[in-house]
Amino acid sequence: MGGEPLMKQVFNDIPQEEYMLSGHTACPGCSAALSIRHATKALGKETVFVITACCFSIISGQLPLRTFELNVFHCPFPSAASTGSGLKRGLAAMGDTTTQVVVLAGDGGTFDIGLQGLSAAAERNEDIIFICYDNEAYMNTGMQRSSATPFGSKSATSPAPKVKENPKKDIMKIIEAHAIPYAATATVAYPKDLLAKFQKAKTIKGFRFFHILCPCPPGWGVESDQTVELSRLAVETGVFPLYEVENGEVTLNVTPQTLRPVADYLGSQRRFSTLSAEDISKIQATIDRSWQALLNRSNTAEIQEG
Repeated sequence: MGGEPLMKQVFNDIPQEEYMLSGHTACPGCSAALSIRHATKALGKETVFVITACCFSIISGQLPLRTFELNVFHCPFPSAASTGSGLKRGLAAMGDTTTQVVVLAGDGGTFDIGLQGLSAAAERNEDIIFICYDNEAYMNTGMQRSSATPFGSKSATSPAPKVKENPKKDIMKIIEAHAIPYAATATVAYPKDLLAKFQKAKTIKGFRFFHILCPCPPGWGVESDQTVELSRLAVETGVFPLYEVENGEVTLNVTPQTLRPVADYLGSQRRFSTLSAEDISKIQATIDRSWQALLNRSNTAEIQEG
């Protein structure tokens, strides 16, 4: 089927420079760590990270045990976007117009606690890149539900039988409403797509937003070697479409000919173990509607990766 040559090509297309060091404290199989490792390869050395309270505030470490070969600025939970905005403006005032300021936050620091600052920075079109690595709960503090937690999911604050009763907040629609220059979704299962989007974002001025789905082995109840597979399944089932919005124009980057049943994605995750057949049918119907709506308003630029 040509899988091996294709994977060799994908590997060769990935920059070999490393800006995220090995030996960090992420959980085995952490897809957030894998995703940000790839992102830094595209962003390059002229990058400074602003990191709010999240898993990455621990993973990034402190001197002399730091993870990044890049400058990192830690900030309080609600203030990631405002801190990044101030840092970028300060650099510009000093004559530095080349350093990329990248804000890194989890779903708690994006969908919930950081939403006000995020909205304000997007509305002002601040010249920063905001990355939300979304593991769909407050994983760093005990796996409590967030507004990014999907319907039917168990968590520390929504244990069975009181699982999450509300749908996941659509952060991309919220961001789109701010009419920013660029927003995109990505997963580590499609590294060429992820790298291409970050390389494009580097060339754009103004507010740029990334929503990266990051399966979490302990939080989702899966094995550490399943995160890339689950990232791919999320795309193939339509749970997490890969697309970008550039000046209001939507482009679908990966377009499965036929969506796989959502049960394929839900089945291996212990957080969904209490779902009934009726619940799964409800989730499937929601995905089908959302997928068709996205198809109706998008161009396509299909990417095939092994």
